[in-house]
Amino acid sequence: MRRDRGAPDMPTLYRLQNGGMSSVTFTDVQSALRIVLAVVFIGAGITHFVPAVARTMAAMIPPRLRFAGVLSPRHLVIVTGVCEVAGGLGLLIPATIVTAGVCLVAFLAAVFPANAFAARYPDRFGPAAIPLVPRLAGQLVLMGLIVTAIV
Repeated sequence: MRRDRGAPDMPTLYRLQNGGMSSVTFTDVQSALRIVLAVVFIGAGITHFVPAVARTMAAMIPPRLRFAGVLSPRHLVIVTGVCEVAGGLGLLIPATIVTAGVCLVAFLAAVFPANAFAARYPDRFGPAAIPLVPRLAGQLVLMGLIVTAIV
């Protein structure tokens, strides 16, 4: 059957007659946001296991937070990578969505000192040394998106 090119199909016509995209709910937006955030956190977490990136991240840990043994910068990078991957996966599992989101917000607050330290040394850290104010704004926006995705 041939359709006129100018005529909208039935689902489009229904949406147009009923106020546009009324079929998209806040729950739909939250679900999509959780998927995007999960991809971001899982991807970021995986980078913690790339040797060159892991070395840079370990160097970003401020001197006053550097310890030996289990809390060494190298181990902290591994732990934070696992936290990001676990948090991202948790956003995809209905039973763990809220817990994962709360943990990711706390995680972002916990790693901020390393980001602030790197911001002070752009020559040393290159692209990882995002200036402090944009980094803080980005972290706060990310925290807000996580909260929006889990409430």
